Amino acid sequence: MQSTAPQANSNHEKLIFGHPIGLFVLFLTEMWERFSYYGMRAILFLYMTTDIIKGGMGMKDKEAGAVYGIYVASIYLLSLPGGWLADNVFGQKKSVIYGGLIIILGHLILAIPGNNIVFYIGLSIVSIGTGALKPNISSLVGELYPEGGARRDAAFSIFYMGINLGGAFGMIIVGYLGEKINWHFGFGAAAIGMILGMIIFKILGNKYLEPYGHLKVQELNTNKEEVNIKNQILPFVLTLMLIIVLLYIPYFKNIQFYSANGLAKILLIIILSIAVFYFMFILFAGRLNAVEKKRMAVMVIFFIASVLFWSGYEQGGTTLNIFAERYTNRSILNFTIPASWMQSLQSIFVIALAPVMAFVWTYLGRKNKNPSASIKLSSGLIILGLAFFIMYFAAKLVVGNNNLSPLWLLSTYFFSVLGEVCLSPVGLSFYTKLSPQRFVSQMMGIWFVSLSLGNLISGLIGGEFNKDSVAEMPGMFMYIVYSSVGFGILMLIFSKQIKKWMGGVE
Repeated sequence: MQSTAPQANSNHEKLIFGHPIGLFVLFLTEMWERFSYYGMRAILFLYMTTDIIKGGMGMKDKEAGAVYGIYVASIYLLSLPGGWLADNVFGQKKSVIYGGLIIILGHLILAIPGNNIVFYIGLSIVSIGTGALKPNISSLVGELYPEGGARRDAAFSIFYMGINLGGAFGMIIVGYLGEKINWHFGFGAAAIGMILGMIIFKILGNKYLEPYGHLKVQELNTNKEEVNIKNQILPFVLTLMLIIVLLYIPYFKNIQFYSANGLAKILLIIILSIAVFYFMFILFAGRLNAVEKKRMAVMVIFFIASVLFWSGYEQGGTTLNIFAERYTNRSILNFTIPASWMQSLQSIFVIALAPVMAFVWTYLGRKNKNPSASIKLSSGLIILGLAFFIMYFAAKLVVGNNNLSPLWLLSTYFFSVLGEVCLSPVGLSFYTKLSPQRFVSQMMGIWFVSLSLGNLISGLIGGEFNKDSVAEMPGMFMYIVYSSVGFGILMLIFSKQIKKWMGGVE
């Protein structure tokens, strides 16, 4: 159904269902990129922990969880330099293209059977490419809606459907090829998905995204006062780094640096430090006015909410994946459902719920009753807590040596996704709204750093989830309940103050 809005002369101004055609180009591109990412991620932990004789790597759960955490954390951490390069060197559109080509190379390397070194090289290249693509394709979505408002929130919800449509197909197709046929066939299928995404972006992007995503030419900085501020920030950052290192010396003493688990814990400190440094840098050297500084405080709060949410939600790739493989009855007639397929429930539920939430936000916006961003994010955290409260009881039953119905995981995935559609698309949208325009891609990078921290924590938790610690499972899940619900309630309590600090951004 074509929009009844008057037709514009330029391709990029044409609308479908009230949205620019460029949104659907980005939708399809992101769909295939997420096909490659989530498809490969669905089999990654299983591949690493499968016995060598069965084609896997034969790693212990703890080491595999650490490698998994490092990989997914690196993907989102590299979004920070990816955003900076887009803002200052390439522009968003070229960064998406370069990132996609690098991702293809990484998946092709993973598709080649080889030793552990080849495997780690492939993972590293995929991480670099995703860091270049991920923040900038989201920034392009925001650029299509300079007016902001509920329509922009709805656009991010639609875009989010593309993410999860690709994720669902990726987990099913790549998961089946990897688990049932050959792990490397699965990695190869992920490469094909990314190739399709790049073809769509290159052909249709030239037509419908022509005025967007270009490098914004900035005037050379000739103001001596500004130069002095930038020269002073380096000693400040170095001093802050030294203080944090000194604070963490006792923590470092207990880390085994030679193990993947030890490296993951070190990376956790590094990523947290980077986030602190970057917020401080923008705050003190970004030439922000009073309103922008308050908005930056809101972005810090949303950052913490995102870390807590994703550290729980991303258990789908670790603890819930193991739960599906080892403790869930997956047999239907004579067919055993691949464990990786259970993860696709997340994407399937998002596809079902995202358009509903997009309609809800738009409808409430027309009625001037749209909840504030703080309320939406806090609701997402509290609902996530409910999801893992269900898993707490499921884990109690597993301790009694029960092989459980898949309905436990299905219920957990449903509520975690309900929390996700409240938090993630809204968080993406408001980070583009709250960011000073000269830092928008870099702040999108910071948003993905929160996902990096959350995913790394998820991997570390997953590494503790093994056959020798079954009795500890209920407590692990309850920890997620306490952290997510606790911070969600705090955000609800202070939601009015947070809305004031947003300075009119809706």
